[in-house]
Amino acid sequence: MTTTYLLTGCPGVGKTTLIREVLGKVNKKAGGFYTQEIRCGGTRQGFKIVTLDGKEAVLAHTSINSPHRVGKYGVDIGELEGTAVAALDRAIEGSELIVIDEVGKMELFSPRFREAVLKAVDSGKKVLGTVMLKPHPFADRLKHHPKVSVLHLTRDNRSEVAAQVLDWLK
Repeated sequence: MTTTYLLTGCPGVGKTTLIREVLGKVNKKAGGFYTQEIRCGGTRQGFKIVTLDGKEAVLAHTSINSPHRVGKYGVDIGELEGTAVAALDRAIEGSELIVIDEVGKMELFSPRFREAVLKAVDSGKKVLGTVMLKPHPFADRLKHHPKVSVLHLTRDNRSEVAAQVLDWLK
């Protein structure tokens, strides 16, 4: 039985936007997090984590000096675990819907994050999230988990995917 829907697709197709729109249309107690770009003067400088209960932290930034890097961005594992993993733990305990945006290369540097994702998927609660399109050992295993359905989002199927997710959440 599918308890988890993971959206995948090319960067910029609107995965996070779709999740945020769906959250605004359902009456479920949701917890977890989404990611958001940090821009300065029109240039992307990094990414932040925004929890559904109002906390924020910088996940990755051009100014972060870290051994964990994705392109020009240094990834702050401590902020990821202290904010996103903590939000997932709270959601598993007290929410009807767990939001994980996203399971991507930056987040997957953290073993604690990977454990929290699996705990959420195995919690029996509904999980709505995004997962990287490119191959990655953990992401690929997650996509084939028996409780997971993967929806490939494109600009052309956006309305259909949104309707499918809303129907699943009701």
